[in-house]
Amino acid sequence: MTSPYFTVFTPTYNRAKTLDRVYESLRQQTLHDFEWLIVDDGSTDNTGDLVREWQTEAPFSIRYIYQENSGKHVATNVGVREARGDLFLIFDSDDMCVPETLEQFKSLWESIPDERRSTYSTVSVLCVDSSGRAIGGLYPADVVEAENQRLQFRLRSSGERWGVAKTDVLRSFPFPRFNGEKFIPEGIVWNRMSRQYRTMFANRPLRIYEQRSDSLSASAIRIRAMSPIGTSLYYNELGLLGLPLLQKMKASANYVRFSLHGETPFTKIVKQAKSPLQVLLMIGVGYLAFRLDRYRI
Repeated sequence: MTSPYFTVFTPTYNRAKTLDRVYESLRQQTLHDFEWLIVDDGSTDNTGDLVREWQTEAPFSIRYIYQENSGKHVATNVGVREARGDLFLIFDSDDMCVPETLEQFKSLWESIPDERRSTYSTVSVLCVDSSGRAIGGLYPADVVEAENQRLQFRLRSSGERWGVAKTDVLRSFPFPRFNGEKFIPEGIVWNRMSRQYRTMFANRPLRIYEQRSDSLSASAIRIRAMSPIGTSLYYNELGLLGLPLLQKMKASANYVRFSLHGETPFTKIVKQAKSPLQVLLMIGVGYLAFRLDRYRI
């Protein structure tokens, strides 16, 4: 069997009412060399029945995997492991994209010279709202080829972004798993990859993103507090990226904050810190943020 160019991967949990957005977006694609891989993270609605109906009529391959509810990061690890495509696109279960999305991603990826393509992991593009306005603004140039970790982090975190990654590279950077935790910030994988690989950033408005009240970002603090080990690890590792001082201090405060949600003693927080001096300077701020969280959630 010939491998597809893309694996379009959708992790889903009780999103039968919105999953048709992804399906219709894929039906309209101008490039058809892809598979749609769905990992159902323990849905209790009719997601499985809906997908099986689509499998009988879709003009492209649909693969469906069911797992016990474990979190998006675990579902993503499964998706990366099972993917057959050369490039991997995470397409969330409540989003849409323009018909030229896969064609544009292929064009951008192949615009990287053959002799340098192995040094790239990712192509990142813009997300727009329903009116076509970029969420977070444009990149500083039409195409930015970023090798520097600091630049990659800044461009990736300056708004809602979307991208494809090389599947083989993703397999080398699985999401960490911690018992009892169902969340870890996705940036932990992209930050780790940025230490070894370049990213291309392009001003292409391809993903149509709608903020929903039931999305992960709607209750971000509570979700992070419920998964303190993974969350504090993410903020701890930000100290390795050579960020500006203000961002470093903020990351250190958040590392303390979410470590405390995990009932980690102060001595252990400092001992495990990637940047101990920064953590000592921000330990009071982190503690205050933790106490405020406890009041609010």
